[in-house]
Amino acid sequence: MASYCLTVSRLQHALGLGVRRLHITTRLSARGKVAMSRFEPNNFLNYEKLQKNIEIVRKRLNRPLTLSEKIVYGHLDDPVGQEIVRGRTYLRLHPDRVAMQDATAQMAMLQFISSGLPRVAVPSTIHCDHLIEAQVGGAKDLERAKEMHQEVYSFIASAGAKYGVGFWKPGSGIIHQIILENYAYPGLLLIGTDSHSPNGGGLGSICIGVGGADAVDVMAGIPWELKCPKVIGVKLTGSLSGWTSPKDIILKVAGILTVKGGTGAIVEYHGPGVDSISCTGMATICNMGAEIGATTSVFPYNHRMKTYLNKTGRSEIAALADEFKDNLVPDSGCEYDEVIEINLSELKPHINGPFTPDLAHPVAEIGAVAEKSGWPLDVKVGLIGSCTNSSYEDMGRAAAVAKQVLDKGIKCKAQFTVSPGSEQIRATIERDGYAKILRDVGGIVLANACGPCIGQWDRRDVKKGEKNTIVTSFNRNFTARNDANPATHAFVTSPEIVTALAIAGTLKFDPEKDFLTAANGEKFKLQPPNADELPARDFDPGQDTYQHPPSDPGNLRVDISPQSQRLQLLEPFENWDGKDFEDMQVLIKVKGKCTTDHISAAGPWLKFRGHLDNISNNMLIGAVNIENNKANNVKNQLTSEYGAVPDTARYYKKAGVQWVVVGDENYGEGSSREHAALEPRHLGGRAIITRSFARIHETNLKKQGLLPLTFADPADYDKIRPDDKISIQGLKKFAPGKPLKAVIKHKDGSQDTIQLNHTFNETQIEWFQAGSALNRMKELQKH
Repeated sequence: MASYCLTVSRLQHALGLGVRRLHITTRLSARGKVAMSRFEPNNFLNYEKLQKNIEIVRKRLNRPLTLSEKIVYGHLDDPVGQEIVRGRTYLRLHPDRVAMQDATAQMAMLQFISSGLPRVAVPSTIHCDHLIEAQVGGAKDLERAKEMHQEVYSFIASAGAKYGVGFWKPGSGIIHQIILENYAYPGLLLIGTDSHSPNGGGLGSICIGVGGADAVDVMAGIPWELKCPKVIGVKLTGSLSGWTSPKDIILKVAGILTVKGGTGAIVEYHGPGVDSISCTGMATICNMGAEIGATTSVFPYNHRMKTYLNKTGRSEIAALADEFKDNLVPDSGCEYDEVIEINLSELKPHINGPFTPDLAHPVAEIGAVAEKSGWPLDVKVGLIGSCTNSSYEDMGRAAAVAKQVLDKGIKCKAQFTVSPGSEQIRATIERDGYAKILRDVGGIVLANACGPCIGQWDRRDVKKGEKNTIVTSFNRNFTARNDANPATHAFVTSPEIVTALAIAGTLKFDPEKDFLTAANGEKFKLQPPNADELPARDFDPGQDTYQHPPSDPGNLRVDISPQSQRLQLLEPFENWDGKDFEDMQVLIKVKGKCTTDHISAAGPWLKFRGHLDNISNNMLIGAVNIENNKANNVKNQLTSEYGAVPDTARYYKKAGVQWVVVGDENYGEGSSREHAALEPRHLGGRAIITRSFARIHETNLKKQGLLPLTFADPADYDKIRPDDKISIQGLKKFAPGKPLKAVIKHKDGSQDTIQLNHTFNETQIEWFQAGSALNRMKELQKH
């Protein structure tokens, strides 16, 4: 490899470096293509400004600050006047950049186009990782995806070029791995239209998952609102060793906090144990923090991050981070709202599931638990990779396990798949022999994409409804998420444990104590895997897959055919008419867990992410109706006939009947997909009333002009019947902190009156009144 120096104009101003001139060294492959980071002039944080804002806030609050507070408050629009109360006030922030994956970017860019703005105000990128279906193998699956989704790829590529957004082509890799390799750095504030954006916390960044409407605000240069997070501290002592991996830390934390225990909080890891974790291992932990509902997770800057920055062509940033290190670690004596302590020396390998990512078990116990619970013991498929665990170190540790059994003449009993996190990872593991080892043990190397992790898996080894077990190194294992089969019992664990269980073919295998049988009949035990944290010969960049937007888009146009079934320009939602919502029909009273997968399924529906009307045909089809314990089966109160939820909603809309959804705890858990909010708005919904909401979904509902409301008394959920009509009163005096009233009219003529709480602030109430946040943005432009 050769190298060259790229002088970035205006960079010293962006970094607050005064007269110092900074040269960014970027590696070139033998083919002469840019191989590492893609830098924009204002891609970097102004550390001096960060420091200035931190000093202002620390003086105002008169106390030590946590790391997450430093980074978040360091990006305040008004550090002097902003009210700051953890868990209560809304902060106005200026993030450094925006990242979007191809499924969410469609709607985000459609909304940005609707805004009428000529170009994005902050560095932004689109990453094509969600639309590639795993079927036979990487190269063929990628070509198939390019053919199937050509219309969508063309749209987001041209929209990126027109509006100044970088475009990572299909095959580049998974958004979060690309961000870690190219854009994340200590002190960054990034928002991403994917719930696992917190992955960047492994490199000391505050990266927060949001909906597309939030991304539009930031791309427009408007201060972005975030409820001031509480801070949960996780103190790590001891050190990782043996079969225990970084994944086991977050699996343990998920078991402690549950899927909603982190809601409204940033999880901040600290303590002497941090230094035993690689940078990509920290990213794994932050990535899966999404499964506990956390706003994001972050680690303090240390030598492991510096090594990673140097290895990925960003040594100048590492040098700056060293210079400003005091701002990239927590203050001594800072206080957390809650503290969890984990001794890494005592932590054992974990496996979580099935059906929920917080059901934690030590690997040593899962076989007995599975037998007692009636879960299938045979492991049908082991799947490694995904945005959570696809680093060079992850692949190396999995290969170290595989190599041991290959040397004994045996292979995997289960099917085995490998999803590289990026083109750079794929090329490097091919060069260094890891990919061959994983293939030789029985694996199939899939495309550099999300694939089975998000349901993009053309699985054919079991029939729908057939009870079976799979183990993955993914992050999320909701019912039917990976393969659309509700009978699949999915477990999440580390890549090395997945590999061991795929080799053994059963959950009743503990690699720390159980034996395997070699081809010659000899009994042997697997040794704990060892692998390099980073490649000794540097990364192989692979193919150049990045398209930088032109500095002058000229007459570029973004065309959408009116006949398209995949893309549809947006029509503004109607604004509030100034009246209370009277006699709304209950569309569905949802029983139990209702994630965004239940509200707006992915898998085959991903192809309609750019067409609001078509994708609305999946609205709430996975939610269970409390009336009959069935999914996608509700009674049309106007015709007395049972039918699909979207069809019933469309019938009500056509008849001029407004409707409401009633939900249970942590409604909207999971993905950031704003389609789960756009669809009910599009089909005539006005309010979602629940016991509690997941953070991203609650914000998405507000952005689209819906009312996310919670029962003041959670027991009031039981008062609502599926055939009720609900009136929401008090909207003319709608104000922050002031509850609304709901009158529930039963068919027998009786009524109940209950109180509904909300978390709207004054700006968000303006979104509601205007019909959506986008409508309000347009109103403000006129002034």
